[in-house]
Amino acid sequence: MKALRQLLRQKRLDINPSDRVKFAKQLLSQLQKIANFENDQKVALYLPNNGEINPKYIENFLKNQGISTYLPILDGKSLKFAKIGKNFRKNRFGIKEPISTDIINADQLDILFMPLVGFDKDKNRIGMGGGFYDRTLAFKKQQKMAKNPKLIGLAFDCQQVEQLEVQEWDVPLDVIITPSQIL
Repeated sequence: MKALRQLLRQKRLDINPSDRVKFAKQLLSQLQKIANFENDQKVALYLPNNGEINPKYIENFLKNQGISTYLPILDGKSLKFAKIGKNFRKNRFGIKEPISTDIINADQLDILFMPLVGFDKDKNRIGMGGGFYDRTLAFKKQQKMAKNPKLIGLAFDCQQVEQLEVQEWDVPLDVIITPSQIL
């Protein structure tokens, strides 16, 4: 798994800057095919790190729709979500987090857009290996009826693999969006 993660991270990093912009814009087009957002929804995004596909066009679209957007913040070995504001600080991994008073748990989100390192046709994902999202979303495995948040993975097409080895703690995604497909 470690070798696969390294290979996929390198593929992601090898994408040139102009293609990155083009692919990020295509992500928004794909999302608009399946999305129907409502004003009172709470949606979490992420700030791209280590070559992840940039959700900035999705963020701008959501802002223009008046939808509350959040970013993950570290909370021990899991995540909470802070409303995006103007002030940020870097966490222990050097990733910016909002400094905000409006902090919520994952189960209070309607939609959670997640970065990933790799994915397969069954909507399984591998992340960076820290397990933060899986620990944060463990409640979804225990409560089969927990419909929120809807989990949407965002990735480049080159991150798809034939089949991932699934672990018992892995939380599958509801949807995966790439520049060319919606799974």
